[in-house]
Amino acid sequence: MATARKSFETLLLDRSWVSPQDLEKARQRRKPGQELTDVLVDMGALEPQRLARALAQEYQLPFLAQIDEHMVQAELVAKVPINYAKKNRLLPLGSNGDEITVAIADPANYEALDDLHVLFRKIIQPVVVPAEAIQEAINRAYDQATATSAQDLMIDLDEARLDLVASELASEPRDLLEADDAAPIIKLVNGLLSQAVKDRASDIHIEVFEQELVVRFRVDGMLYDVLSPPKRFHAAITSRIKVMSGLNIAEKRLPQDGRIRVKIAGRDIDIRVSVIPTAFGERIVLRLLDRAQALVDVNLDRLGFSGDNLRKIDRLIRQSHGIILATGPTGSGKTTTLYACLSRINSPEKNIITIEDPIEYQLHGIGQMQVNPKIDLTFASGLRSILRQDPDVIMVGEIRDSETAEIAIQAALTGHLVFSTLHTNDSFGALTRLVDMGIEPFLVSSSVMAVLAQRLVRVLCPDCREPFMPSASELNRIGLRPSDCEGPIYRAKGCRACRNTGYRGRSAVHELMIVDDDVRDLVMKKADAASIRRACTAKGMKVLRQDGAERVLAGHTTIEELLRVTQEDIV
Repeated sequence: MATARKSFETLLLDRSWVSPQDLEKARQRRKPGQELTDVLVDMGALEPQRLARALAQEYQLPFLAQIDEHMVQAELVAKVPINYAKKNRLLPLGSNGDEITVAIADPANYEALDDLHVLFRKIIQPVVVPAEAIQEAINRAYDQATATSAQDLMIDLDEARLDLVASELASEPRDLLEADDAAPIIKLVNGLLSQAVKDRASDIHIEVFEQELVVRFRVDGMLYDVLSPPKRFHAAITSRIKVMSGLNIAEKRLPQDGRIRVKIAGRDIDIRVSVIPTAFGERIVLRLLDRAQALVDVNLDRLGFSGDNLRKIDRLIRQSHGIILATGPTGSGKTTTLYACLSRINSPEKNIITIEDPIEYQLHGIGQMQVNPKIDLTFASGLRSILRQDPDVIMVGEIRDSETAEIAIQAALTGHLVFSTLHTNDSFGALTRLVDMGIEPFLVSSSVMAVLAQRLVRVLCPDCREPFMPSASELNRIGLRPSDCEGPIYRAKGCRACRNTGYRGRSAVHELMIVDDDVRDLVMKKADAASIRRACTAKGMKVLRQDGAERVLAGHTTIEELLRVTQEDIV
């Protein structure tokens, strides 16, 4: 190790890792107790891997980009409290004779290294690892060491203790991995939430039937059975979730909606809770939103746009007025795309206001209003109020009726840029849908600039995807010919990393229709969606399946997955 350490800020400047301007901004934004490097990384001024490599070089230590599970010895992890490991960003990896290898983000944290020397009574050999990688490894290691799967927690359930479901943990700021509560139902619910986050589930479904209770996770858009607790535990599980989300435990006849905010494996998770009465009891759906991941997802460059579509959408969202519509079924990522558009153009010079139902992501610098029908705060009434706030850009969560559509169009025609969503199967049907709502065709044609349709396809697991040679008929189904395949086509196989599904994560395929003069003429003539489609495709516009076919050729998804999410092209 280096014998003397320069000031960390001096080191950043001397090595040109950051500019003096960025360093000054970081100092101003830094909150008490917050690491300067965290602020710089959040700003995008410092790349974590580059920082770790540079620190390893500076202190003449080994560098590791990632920590694999097999590198971590559970018996060593068990001796270091999780809070201490997170605070100091370190993790013991393995023992070799008189030496212990320790992953650490800051090699100058001599105090923590000395503590480990005293604890293990061995020589500590530091290895520099990016802070994010250490955080992930800590969560994995302590999850495996201390947290039990929901299936295993079923063993602890005891009917005699179901009365322990109460409000002891009605507000839980701590990490659920660190919870050590005695009540079995509390353990089970915490275990379900932890397992759902670990499995990358977007939703948890708790469904009650005549003879059974079923828990299912939605992962990458597909539902999987996870657990079948005895039906007698249904009331206790429901009560526990209602307590956590602030709902009325006694009310079992009416639908209820609530919200839970918890920390799981070091990540802040927002959970939307929906409870509805059914014939055999209350059914619960929990929608999980990882707030940190959401900020990563709300980035136009990460949403899977092809180069041509990305250039077009980037130009469109910088216009001063007009309407941009996103269409597709529920759960196709429309709102995320619109959030990404707002984030791209967000600046202190623009007044951006949204009205949503519900507000899914909190966007810094943007005013967001929640629809509330109980007090007659609808999309239409909220939109009228927004127009009095002198907005430059408006986002309407969904155009559901002619009143909202009319106000949105008037806003676009009076110098506002309006984003909204519409439930249609493709981009071409959006214009005819507005006309069907009773909007005059000349208003639709003069206000709508573009319509973006999208679907989410599952992405092939990079660890287990396998190449194969599809038949000509398989390629033809997605509009390809054998001559189009310059490289291998991949298919799903399945491994431990992807829960044997063959897929890990999702990406969007898009269909961007620009409303040009030809399309406006067709709208004025009240032409149907098929006519608009023929006019657009004749000029080279890519439809959903064509955009998806490019993803298949690139090895990102499979023919079967593309066929699953896109309907047959009707020309």
